Amino acid sequence: MEKIQVKNLDDLPFAAEKLLEKTGSKGVFAFYGEMGAGKTTLIREMCSLLGVRDSVNSPTFAIVNEYRTDYDDVIFHFDFYRIDKPEEAYDFGYDEYIESDALCLIEWPEKIESILPADAIRINIEVNEKGHRIITVND
Repeated sequence: MEKIQVKNLDDLPFAAEKLLEKTGSKGVFAFYGEMGAGKTTLIREMCSLLGVRDSVNSPTFAIVNEYRTDYDDVIFHFDFYRIDKPEEAYDFGYDEYIESDALCLIEWPEKIESILPADAIRINIEVNEKGHRIITVND
């Protein structure tokens, strides 16, 4: 377990870089945290470091967004906030996305916890009393 403190937006590139060092053969990141904790902001920074030039926004209504990097790699960004049960994820091909070679970044993974890959990198974002983000990485 690793903890990373983000005091302000200037600390985000460092935090995103530390997370991306963990990818290796693991292609799924699961981001836990309350509404407004900074999940999408952190994902946006990770995508920027990977060379995504598209606008990175939470796919709340679309459920999944696809981004391409400058190197033509694919990244899938999921938001399961509106999912009521894990089985609904299969309706749009969740398993095909997860089993692909693409990097998968998942917001609100607690909604599909029972079908997350065992080797997913779990990231919890908490906001402390000073408004700093404490990122805990379980890989």
